[in-house]
Amino acid sequence: MDSVSRILVVDDSPSTIEVLERNLGHRGCRVFTATSVAEALRVLEATPVDLVITDMKMPGTSGMVLVRHVRANLPRTEVVMITGYPSIEGAVEAVKTGAEEYLSKPFTDEELFAVVDRCLTRLRLRTAAEAPGEPGSLHGLLGKSGPMQRVMRAIRKAAATPATVLISGESGTGKELIARAIHYSGPRASARFVAVNCGGIPEGLLESELFGHMKGSFTGATESRAGFFQTADGGTIFLDEVSEMSLAMQVKLLRVLQDGEVCMLGSSRPRSVDVRVLAATNKDLQAMVRKGQFREDLFFRLNVISINAPPLRERGDDVLLLARIFLRKFAGEYGLGEPLLSDRVLEVLSAYAWPGNVRELENLIQRLVVMHEGEPIEVHHLPPHMRFSAARESGIDRTLAEVEAEHVRIVLAHVGGNKSRAAQLLGIDRKTLRDKLRRIRSVG
Repeated sequence: MDSVSRILVVDDSPSTIEVLERNLGHRGCRVFTATSVAEALRVLEATPVDLVITDMKMPGTSGMVLVRHVRANLPRTEVVMITGYPSIEGAVEAVKTGAEEYLSKPFTDEELFAVVDRCLTRLRLRTAAEAPGEPGSLHGLLGKSGPMQRVMRAIRKAAATPATVLISGESGTGKELIARAIHYSGPRASARFVAVNCGGIPEGLLESELFGHMKGSFTGATESRAGFFQTADGGTIFLDEVSEMSLAMQVKLLRVLQDGEVCMLGSSRPRSVDVRVLAATNKDLQAMVRKGQFREDLFFRLNVISINAPPLRERGDDVLLLARIFLRKFAGEYGLGEPLLSDRVLEVLSAYAWPGNVRELENLIQRLVVMHEGEPIEVHHLPPHMRFSAARESGIDRTLAEVEAEHVRIVLAHVGGNKSRAAQLLGIDRKTLRDKLRRIRSVG
């Protein structure tokens, strides 16, 4: 539980108050107490609290009145109802009135802590989803989590130097956003930022696209044309998927980095360029160097400063912050109402592994906004692979093989059964994936 959580305990029994105050205090909570609804209302008027734990039946005013007051006036405060008179009717009435949880006396410490933890977790997720996104932003890069704050500190340091930067991370983690933030935070911000997807340009055209060509230098070259490096002169060039370059192309890029000059195809005269080079990869370049697939000297030239883009699953409540920003973005773009995400959906989004990272989250929110046009989003509106993930048991008594098998199934469902894409997301080759699927099927 959060060490600064503020909890109000309301009960006419001094012994119950004493036990709850002691146990919750030992868990790092700040506990306020009241022996009646009237006293509780005075506390709530003077002090904001995260959670109210109230007895149902008390002399004078019922705990139900307090619950109704909290629900009507304090929508961000969670409520737990406790009673010494357990009944199905009482539980239903408590929930209908607005209590998120229901405890029957006598309850164990473990039952109490489980209920309180659930309430405070819901509150944390809801607060994260509703929090304004502007603080913790840097040129379009958003995040308040520890990993993203470290990235932002690294960006500010890198922006102040002309050094080459290598940005690594899984697909969909926002590597280009990091590159843009470096460019626009530095002295070249007023010059051009040129992004090049090295993996999206055929090998035979990459040299011409990067360095330009002279008229007649190859079939179809009907006029001279500058390349991306000349276009970025004075500014920044971002080489995405730099790992996809052939060894021959790597040699030519290395020469540009060393000499600050490019030579257009068909020309023997090099031209000086003043370009800040940022590169990105979703592969392990050091492993590629060991295998002879990437030049070691080029790796060291690119890796002067290294920044790792953290996967979304390691960014905590940034998931909910980004979800809220995407909700607002797409609702505004399409002129639709901004849908409300239920507490259970917030829990699922927070717990999901996000193999496709921020790009997957953005695509999901876009689909939800379009398909549900402002209506509240519940778990059954989520894609099947996410519903499967939400419904599964998450206890620690599962074997490693069971956890692996489940993750493989989730990733396969996410990519619609595309084994090549699943293998890529899992970081294995197709043959290894086929072997794993064969073992999964053999054990049911």
